[in-house]
Amino acid sequence: MMKLGQIIIGRTGQYSITKQLHESVWLAMNQDNDNFIVKSANHFRVHNERDVLRKFQHKTPFLRPLLDEIQDPASPPAIVLKYLDDDISHASNKKRLARAEVKYVAHRVLEALSVLHQEGFVHTDIKPSNGLVNNGKDGSRFKEVQLADFGSTVHMDSAHARDGDSIGTPIFRSPEAHLQMRWDTATDIWSFGATLISLLYGEGFHIFKPDVPADHEGDNLKILMKHHQSFGPFPASYDEIANQERRAVLAWVMQNWLPNTMRPFHLTTSREICNEDKEFVLKVMRLDPRDRPSTQELLEDSWFASWE
Repeated sequence: MMKLGQIIIGRTGQYSITKQLHESVWLAMNQDNDNFIVKSANHFRVHNERDVLRKFQHKTPFLRPLLDEIQDPASPPAIVLKYLDDDISHASNKKRLARAEVKYVAHRVLEALSVLHQEGFVHTDIKPSNGLVNNGKDGSRFKEVQLADFGSTVHMDSAHARDGDSIGTPIFRSPEAHLQMRWDTATDIWSFGATLISLLYGEGFHIFKPDVPADHEGDNLKILMKHHQSFGPFPASYDEIANQERRAVLAWVMQNWLPNTMRPFHLTTSREICNEDKEFVLKVMRLDPRDRPSTQELLEDSWFASWE
């Protein structure tokens, strides 16, 4: 447990703890008064984030990098990460992003994901608050975007993915992950799409937010019902990848939704979202994970040709 004012010593620098941000996340300052983020916990996530960043951060500027590892104290394990001004969730809620800004952020998140996906690694928790930004100057809102939080990043051939371990944040979680089926890099693509919808609408909008409190016993089913209502019906091809128990869950979802709650995304009018943005979202939000495009396919999409 870190304490305010505590001095910690890394391999390349010395830091003073100035503020606790979350349970195991701290703000720290070095001798030049520069800010840093320190993650410290007796948990595999700290080691995992360190190992993932060691492997990938030199391949792209769009991952929030590991800058140092704390040696004193030696326990609990602690890593030093780059500090950025804000996260996309907070920035979007404060002031809705312009379309060009959404594309700017989306392209960099996809660039970061593509580096992971090319080697079969799955981030598992793509959401607006895991996109970090540094504020720009001279009329540019953001000068830097980096993807963060790699504590749960695993390979798609790992036991976690094979066994359908519960991952991520429910309202951004893919249908296959909600059903605890085997998942792979396509689960990140769904989460990216749900994130993109939130950014296009702004003002704290989340398309799959259920009408029950978080962690409510029935929230998984409520969210699956919203998947069906917005992008359904679940295709017959699920018979090829889901066992009988999971097919029964989907059958229940599709039989118990209320017709007056159906809001197919493809019928969204231009008053809500422009047609170009809608068509791009529809390419991403495919219920069968095998139908979703790859990061590379999305990066090459004509949607990114115009940033105006």
